[in-house]
Amino acid sequence: TRHSLMLSKEMPPKGDVTFDLRAGSFPYWILDAYGAMFRDDNRIMRVIGMSPKQPGVIVEAVLDEAPMRHEMLAFSNRILQLSVIISLLTAGLVYLSLHRLLVRPMRRITRSMIRFRENPEDTSRTIAPSERSDEIGIAERELTFMQDEVRSALNQRSRLAALGAAVAKINHDLRNSLATAVLVSDRLANIDDPEVKKVTPRLYNAIDKAVLLCSQTLNYAGGGGITLDPALFHLSELIAEVAVGTRRPATDDAAAFDVISEVAFEVDLTADRGHLYRVFENLVLNARNAGATQVVIAAKKLDGRILIDVRDDGPGLPPSALESLFEPFTGSGRDGGSGLGLAISRDITQAHGGELTLLETGESGTTFRLDLPS
Repeated sequence: TRHSLMLSKEMPPKGDVTFDLRAGSFPYWILDAYGAMFRDDNRIMRVIGMSPKQPGVIVEAVLDEAPMRHEMLAFSNRILQLSVIISLLTAGLVYLSLHRLLVRPMRRITRSMIRFRENPEDTSRTIAPSERSDEIGIAERELTFMQDEVRSALNQRSRLAALGAAVAKINHDLRNSLATAVLVSDRLANIDDPEVKKVTPRLYNAIDKAVLLCSQTLNYAGGGGITLDPALFHLSELIAEVAVGTRRPATDDAAAFDVISEVAFEVDLTADRGHLYRVFENLVLNARNAGATQVVIAAKKLDGRILIDVRDDGPGLPPSALESLFEPFTGSGRDGGSGLGLAISRDITQAHGGELTLLETGESGTTFRLDLPS
């Protein structure tokens, strides 16, 4: 073994501490480095290790600890300054990114909500959704949809209020006209002509239903609830009345229309007879006006409920009517329809603790189902 002394004119002093890099590992070296950096005294360090340039050559260095500690502290200070600068730049970029991606869109959504609350009818206050596919974009699109729905509901409420005011104005005059018609029908009832006596009860019932329809429409437009007068009756008898009132003979312009009842006589229920007559009449007349020639009404009892199917052979409902079928003024499936019939029918059914649903529709016909408590 050959020993060489380099960068020294005299024998090196005896070391206070020896570090043999051949026997340690990085965790120990890191701990030794921190220990040397935070000491206050000056030591003579003896460091032994293998040469990185020439394998097999052992290098031994003797040096003062103070100059090395000074350089280590200076290097640490530079690293700290650089880390602070990088952290500030990173924080600034993160802030700008969050502000652009989250804060600014959320402020825009909040501002749109506040402006919409101040004047929902103003279409210019609807937020214009972006094309983002993340949660912010979904929130913008859902907010736009909600604002359109709320505006539509408010417009519908305004139309209902206008309808209520209009019906209230004509209600008195219409009642007077119907009262006159009732007096005329009473006089007709006193005529001995058999044909007149046969027609007079139907005329009287039609006038009475017109008065009831006027009152119920006024209550609906005014937001009043449905008042029920339940009684026990046979469903087949009610269907027979609906069939008589809606039957149409064949003419040059239209085919014959009839209602076929498949309801057994023993099927009875407790409900408001007049209101349910209106429900069935609405469904049957809708089918007749849509071009059907026949409506079949069937009923069955199941688990304490009565399921009543009203099936026609018409052309089916258009797809545009399915989305808002039971909404007033928007759910009509034909030109010229107000859309009130199905809306009122559903409200009447729900007032009885039941539900009116569209079971199926297509080219072969349409089927509505009434689910009522027996």
